[in-house]
Amino acid sequence: MLEFKTYRLFSRQKVKDFFQIDKPLFIGILSLVIIGLVILYSASNQNIELISKQAIRMFFAFIIMILFAQIPPSIYKIWAPWIFTIALSFIIAVLIIGVVGKGAQRWLNLWLFQFQPSELMKLAVPLMLAWYLDDKSLPPSFFHLSVLLAIVLIPTLLVVKQPDLGTALLIAISGFSVILLAGISARLLLLGSLLILVIAPIGWHFMHDYQKLRVLTFLNPERDPLGAGYHIIQSKIAIGAGGFFGKGWLQGTQSHLQFLPEHTTDFIFAVCGEEFGLMGSIVLLILYFWITARGFYISMKAQDTFSRLLGGGLSLSFFIAAFVNIGMVSGLLPVVGVPLPLISYGGTSLITLIAGFGILMSIQTHRKLVGN
Repeated sequence: MLEFKTYRLFSRQKVKDFFQIDKPLFIGILSLVIIGLVILYSASNQNIELISKQAIRMFFAFIIMILFAQIPPSIYKIWAPWIFTIALSFIIAVLIIGVVGKGAQRWLNLWLFQFQPSELMKLAVPLMLAWYLDDKSLPPSFFHLSVLLAIVLIPTLLVVKQPDLGTALLIAISGFSVILLAGISARLLLLGSLLILVIAPIGWHFMHDYQKLRVLTFLNPERDPLGAGYHIIQSKIAIGAGGFFGKGWLQGTQSHLQFLPEHTTDFIFAVCGEEFGLMGSIVLLILYFWITARGFYISMKAQDTFSRLLGGGLSLSFFIAAFVNIGMVSGLLPVVGVPLPLISYGGTSLITLIAGFGILMSIQTHRKLVGN
């Protein structure tokens, strides 16, 4: 009997260790996801089918997060160059045999489903950068910085060619977040800033017409209020109409009367602002700050350079993505098609994002196990 009880206790401990996750991070993510479903229900005009699809995606995303949390960071370090190479091969394949939809060539047809490889790059790029910098002295030298920039820019430019400016921006953000945390000397930072100023006119020449129009609309939305400026004007009207406490859940008019475009995806923050007001928007921002702060805490406590840079890069890119979307919807930044993390309706992007949190939890779990 004693042996049986001992075996049962051992089994319970093994199960507990296997499903070890970071509870503060998990609670923050789960809270944001639940709030997202509530907002999406209203934004979709109470479309149960759409909510069901999103809930199923979130269920599978959380399973992936838990599984990713069990893989030690040392394994991710071994896999990093392979993951990057495979993801880059997929993006090249998209340009050759990809499925065209809505004027863009972004998907691969895998018979059972369509897959958007560019989303995988949001994880592959920071993994590759952290792997490259793991045994290098920091801050990186000019040569190493050149290699890092190549790792970021090659997939970014390939995704821009699809064209998918929003995803390309997120890939660049995920990469530059790691580079920034690795440390850059003031001289190189100044040189990089001057280089951007020099190549900006060249970049403008290669931009698509709709991308140029977005920049011009950002500078003056009223130049075409019924055309290019319509999205941002209606978004600001919705946010302003919410006032301090909002109109109330399901009471928004901009989305329900179809004035607000893309109200379940890129402009869903405007729905939150209209129905829950400034207070609801602040709650959302607090959750974003909480998740980001927890991610940075985990990164600072990590036990090797690879884990610190990877965790910090994932956390910072998550925060910047939220900042870009909210700034875009509020008229502070140009419209670039970046979804609001964990809130906007979506599939591959949601799974990729939550998988990244699984890697963060892996870093925390590994630290605890080694510490014990």
